[in-house]
Amino acid sequence: MKQVRIILRILIGVVFIFSGFVKGIDPMGSAIKFSEYFEVFHLTWLDSAALVLSILMSTAEFLIGIALVVGLRMIVTAWSLLIFMIFFTILTLYIAIANPVTDCGCFGDAIKITNWQTFYKNIVFLALAIGVFKLRKTYIPYASAFKEWILVGAFAASMVWVSMYSYNHLPLIDFMPYNVGTHIPTKMERPKGAPIDEFSTTLLYEKNGVVKEFTIDNYPADDTTWKFKDSKSVIIKEGYKPPIHGFSVIQEDGTEITEQFLAETNYSFVIISPDLSKISPENWKKIVEIYNLAQKSNHNFYFLNGSPQYVVMEMKAKYKLPFVFQFTDVTTLKTIVRSNPGLVLLKEGVILGKWHYNDIPKFNDRGPLLSLVLTKDFRSIESKRVWMLGLGLGIVFLLLIIFKKKN
Repeated sequence: MKQVRIILRILIGVVFIFSGFVKGIDPMGSAIKFSEYFEVFHLTWLDSAALVLSILMSTAEFLIGIALVVGLRMIVTAWSLLIFMIFFTILTLYIAIANPVTDCGCFGDAIKITNWQTFYKNIVFLALAIGVFKLRKTYIPYASAFKEWILVGAFAASMVWVSMYSYNHLPLIDFMPYNVGTHIPTKMERPKGAPIDEFSTTLLYEKNGVVKEFTIDNYPADDTTWKFKDSKSVIIKEGYKPPIHGFSVIQEDGTEITEQFLAETNYSFVIISPDLSKISPENWKKIVEIYNLAQKSNHNFYFLNGSPQYVVMEMKAKYKLPFVFQFTDVTTLKTIVRSNPGLVLLKEGVILGKWHYNDIPKFNDRGPLLSLVLTKDFRSIESKRVWMLGLGLGIVFLLLIIFKKKN
């Protein structure tokens, strides 16, 4: 029985820790997924709460996982786990049947699974949750109730802090397809022989005021008494989708320049903004400085945005902006960098760097120094992340040792 208790809580606990962590380090990504759900369920009035809900959600999952693995407040944890799994099993069943979104976002951008796979996964973990719930009173407390609640609070505060750091900078780990080092054209390629989408097409023809549906195999091709009205196509089997698909860059005059954009041999400073109206005056000044540097040092400058043309014109007039804008799909922009605005350094289609607007470095207009600044900047960022995670783990282990109940 003891081995069963341990296996149950460790197995489901590790999955919850992973799920909460990968969503917690990318709170903007989780907020975007919440907004998708709000739109599907006609709850768009909750959009303003999407970020807060995403942080609460990831923290709750992380806490349940930690509590299961360590053995904290097991009765409360067992109830929380059971309620959590019942709710999401029902929700994912509906999503699998109705298919309102293509990805549930259960593991953020780290792991993508289909809606039916998500439901089957939840069925398994619901069974495990029921097992934990039935055995909830047999678990031996880790420490006194007071000390366990302090540990729970410390873990919660740590996860919220990690989420807020990632929100105000960039995700600690970048699981998105546009991560640093990516050659965008390569990730846009479809492998030879890869399966393509399969569709079922219905043709609508009218005769004597009656509209009838036909398939491609039996439509009245030679009967001129039938008049074609419309056609409908429904995807029945999804084919291979490259990691990056639907990426395009459109000039203000409507000209597509995607190939040129990805083939630039000079450095390209690329500003990313899904919504121009949310850029602060201070950040507009930073953007103009980057544009001036690009002009002075013969680098390229692009501004990929997802706002309507009239907003572009408003911003140009308000801030007297000297550059032109390009248009890209809003979802793509949010995937490239979790910042509005964000900065991407590109060369021959390779992403050399990405920055949140809080972390844009001071570039020098001399070519060799640009590489030095980038190298120093990334080493600094990586060092901070390693130290943060190391310090966090050290504090956690120290607390666990201090609070361990003496036998």
